[in-house]
Amino acid sequence: MNDTQKLIVENIPNLRRYAKALIRDNEKADDLVQDCLVRAIGRLHLWEPGSNMRTWLFSILHNLHVNAARRQNSQPDNTALEAVHETVNVMQPDQDKGLMIRDVDRALNHLPDEHREVLLLVGLEQLSYAETAEVLDIPIGTVMSRLNRGRIRLRVILDTTGTSHLRRVK
Repeated sequence: MNDTQKLIVENIPNLRRYAKALIRDNEKADDLVQDCLVRAIGRLHLWEPGSNMRTWLFSILHNLHVNAARRQNSQPDNTALEAVHETVNVMQPDQDKGLMIRDVDRALNHLPDEHREVLLLVGLEQLSYAETAEVLDIPIGTVMSRLNRGRIRLRVILDTTGTSHLRRVK
């Protein structure tokens, strides 16, 4: 395995985590990551050696996600019977941390895609503002603005639903 291939393999866990947070469906997220890797390997000649491989891969993944979302908006939603069955049998967490994660996840789902994407890339994936700007193909100022607005909206959503102040009942 050469150095370029090693760089790609090292980024697979990060790609999977971002895809799962973005799509919220493990199977579709894995498919998105696979499509990203296929495209990256097929277009490896376009990657500039010495540039940031992680940013390049995230850009590919993001663009594939946006294209898939556009296609999906024009098609009806089909849900597999197995997926419905799985969601029915899921037990709610009974620990404060699990509840907080659930509440933040729900609040993230209420944010516009542009704010959620920036929050996930900066907060979850720890990308710099410059890297996030490159992935999303927007100016750094727009990244900072979306991040600020996204954080504010997230706080408002958590405060209005009363989920940010968890209390213990004894």
